[in-house]
Amino acid sequence: MLKKLILTLSAGLIFLLSSTSNVSATHIRAGEIIARRISNSSLEFEFSIIGYTDTGSTVKFGGGDIDFGDGTVLNVESEADPVVTINLGDEVASNVFTIRHTYQAPGVYTVRFREFYRNAGVVNMANSVETPFYTETQLIIDPFYGLNNTPVLLVPPVDRGAVGATFIHNPGAYDPDGDSLSYRISVPKRNYNDTVFDYRSPIDPKFYTKVDYATANQNQDGPPTFSLDPVSGNLVWDAPGLRGEYNVAFIVEEWRNVLGTWVKLGYVTRDMQIIIEDSENERPEVIVPEDICVEAGTLIEEDIFGIDPDGLPVILEAYGGPFEFLGSPATFSPFPPAYQPSPGTLNFTWQTVCGHVRDRPYEVQFKVVDTHPPPNAGPKLVDFKTWNITVVAPAPTGLTATIKPDKVIALEWDAYECANAEYIQIWRRVDSYDFTPIDCEVGMPDYAGYELIDVVDDGARSYTDDNKGQKLDVAANYCYRLVAVFPTPGGGVSYASAEACGILEINAPVIMNVDVKATSVEAGEIEVRWSPPIEIDQASFPPPYNYELFRAEELQGEKNMISLGVIANDTVFLDNGLNTRDVTYNYRVHLVDTQGGLIDTSGVASQVRLELKPLLQSIELTWDADVPWSNNTQDYPIHYIYRNRVDENDPGQLVQIASVDVNEEGFYFWDDGSFNGVPLNENLEYCYYVTTQGSYGNVALAEPLINSSQIICGQPNDKTPPCDPVNFVLDESFSCDAVLQSQSCDFSAFSNKLSWEKDSSDGCEDDVRSFNIYFSETGAEGSFNLIDNVITTTYRHVDLASFKGCYKISAVDRSGNESELSEAVCNDNCPYFELPNVFTPNGDGRNDVFRPFYDDGTITGFDRAKCIRFVDAVVFTVFDRAGNAIYNFTSAGVENSILIDWDGRTNEGSELPSGVYFYTADVTFDVLDPKQMNKQYKGWVQIMK
Repeated sequence: MLKKLILTLSAGLIFLLSSTSNVSATHIRAGEIIARRISNSSLEFEFSIIGYTDTGSTVKFGGGDIDFGDGTVLNVESEADPVVTINLGDEVASNVFTIRHTYQAPGVYTVRFREFYRNAGVVNMANSVETPFYTETQLIIDPFYGLNNTPVLLVPPVDRGAVGATFIHNPGAYDPDGDSLSYRISVPKRNYNDTVFDYRSPIDPKFYTKVDYATANQNQDGPPTFSLDPVSGNLVWDAPGLRGEYNVAFIVEEWRNVLGTWVKLGYVTRDMQIIIEDSENERPEVIVPEDICVEAGTLIEEDIFGIDPDGLPVILEAYGGPFEFLGSPATFSPFPPAYQPSPGTLNFTWQTVCGHVRDRPYEVQFKVVDTHPPPNAGPKLVDFKTWNITVVAPAPTGLTATIKPDKVIALEWDAYECANAEYIQIWRRVDSYDFTPIDCEVGMPDYAGYELIDVVDDGARSYTDDNKGQKLDVAANYCYRLVAVFPTPGGGVSYASAEACGILEINAPVIMNVDVKATSVEAGEIEVRWSPPIEIDQASFPPPYNYELFRAEELQGEKNMISLGVIANDTVFLDNGLNTRDVTYNYRVHLVDTQGGLIDTSGVASQVRLELKPLLQSIELTWDADVPWSNNTQDYPIHYIYRNRVDENDPGQLVQIASVDVNEEGFYFWDDGSFNGVPLNENLEYCYYVTTQGSYGNVALAEPLINSSQIICGQPNDKTPPCDPVNFVLDESFSCDAVLQSQSCDFSAFSNKLSWEKDSSDGCEDDVRSFNIYFSETGAEGSFNLIDNVITTTYRHVDLASFKGCYKISAVDRSGNESELSEAVCNDNCPYFELPNVFTPNGDGRNDVFRPFYDDGTITGFDRAKCIRFVDAVVFTVFDRAGNAIYNFTSAGVENSILIDWDGRTNEGSELPSGVYFYTADVTFDVLDPKQMNKQYKGWVQIMK
């Protein structure tokens, strides 16, 4: 019988409702509404209205109305399927009505059920017998969130409590879609937006007049509490103080992770009564195992125990999602539940399979119930415990990595055993990292240092890594792992696979060091070292070899890249005269023959770039480098932090203050002076650099690779912004007309050049490190967006749609403080529009349409100064000599429409005879100046045939 109830509640929408016109035969104890999506294509739902009623009442349940929240209201008894009633014992029955409804559009719908009357004599509300029973469920239907069903409440609210004994109820909420659930207490309602009259909390002092309120909990060591655990759903009343019928309500909210953001999908409300009686009975206790995490395919077998302190027989029950699966559900015995001597035992068995994988644990609620104490006086008491079971996916198997020509690696693996996976992630790092995931350590842990490089379909069994077309770097030991990912909303990821590695031959130069030796704006130095191509095929590429070293700016890329020259018989280069304080540099080495022909190239390696952020009495450090080796290895995980103001005798000397295990802590350090017990002084400047250790994971190369960052300085709690930039102007020599008079009509290479100066006047600190550039197409206040950050005092804004736009700039100091924005400087377009006065629509392909002056490159001697430019819209009307409008045209929605291209026909398509016609053209220009934005042109045009 219990299993039948569980299946009924999970398959249908639960709602306790009942109505009567006979006040003396009241009956409604509890209820909720559950919704199940029926169709994947339409918005059809099946609603289950579940009511729990007194079996001693002669009043039938279901006489109320259901409001679907879209204006549709139906009577449940007359419109729903026949009621399904199950006697749950202890004078309580469940009654389930099901009814279907289709919504016409996505939206937020609050589904409501209201019926007269509640039970009489409820002590924590006024006049309960005349108060309607009401409950509601909210559906948020949004195609962006995917299909959804509401949670199902599997545990019936049938238990009673005793004065002085903790009362526990858990609804056994289960979400069929695997969404996350949360719980919160509500106030019972009598209608939408209307709570019941004179509602009081069950722990109102009014109900504790016979005991000391300060010690009214079960242990008599504190006041009573009434709480709902937002995670587990345990409703705990510790402890009732007065016998009687109480009413409570709570809400089960449903959440789904959509693109990294948790969104609410709706909620289910349970309104329920709790009957409290006098009793000397003591509550039993249910004992459950520790929460577990198992791999799909594991057989779970555990015993759950129920103990009654009075030695009374107990009955053990189980509820939860694992029992709801059609395929390989969990089971328990004895089933159906039966009383057994205390301590009682329930055996839980579940053969997990791939279909059970999900991100959240399954919650299994175990309940123990004792018997009436002799001589059958007082209620049976209960205890609930929740056991969390997480089912994770097995790791992909059989991964191999094979080196292929042209600097690529081919991966292969076994077919993944879980067919319900959505895709496979491919992770890569340089140098092997050995780890074995512990229980529930699924996916790729951050500390392992792998980078997600791609995803493939779940059925894929191979992948070729060519570094997204950039080719892999020589000498590096590339190591791979796979992770399977499962579809939302349930989600879930597998354990990481075993590692497979492959090392590319050293047949090109291998950069080993990009080490900052001096920090300066103009005299900075970086030492670059590399290894020769020790494994090159000398038969194909006979020595001797030369090296050409290239330098570019930023961590990666080719910005301002230059050659530093060809180097023979050496693998070390000291690059000097650099701005290592403000600029980041990267390097690459070309292997060339004696004739200068390119043989191969190294990977690109940047310097280590250190950044700081001043905080209150502390400074936060982060660093980064884009290099072909690994800077977080198992063999050399420590990076070293150096700082000044440590040695009192030599405060300018930078000494080691910390060792950072980057595998555990990341490329991060927080300095509050705790290393030597001396707090940082907000009036002093502190300078730092970091030294990293790395490796290619290749025994043919020396390790560790030691590289230091630039020195960077900052002041704790530095909140003082720098002075604003001065002399901020657009290119004063710029003339829109002059630029365009020689350009084709389809010219689109628009750009604007800005320049400014750093304020060096008295009172301005010399700590500006960069400048922020802001842009707005309209110049309106609040419309400026940050488009770039630069260290120079000039900037060219390229890839524009036109010259039109406004700019503001600010200065940024070494602590990240930003100055006020400058006044805006603006550039505007120079529009042009001119119509000819004759055209010849005779079908010869020349001058057949009437359009503004425009050349597509086929007109010899065309004056480009007359090109139509910067026109947003055109409204064009043609009139005959009598003033009748015979042709109308508007550019809205027509491709290339600003050219008009009138073919000499009327609106009805009739050809006009040769002659003179008149027109108006209302033109909207793409300009900042509103006075120049709209202009009307009037004129005449002659049709000649």
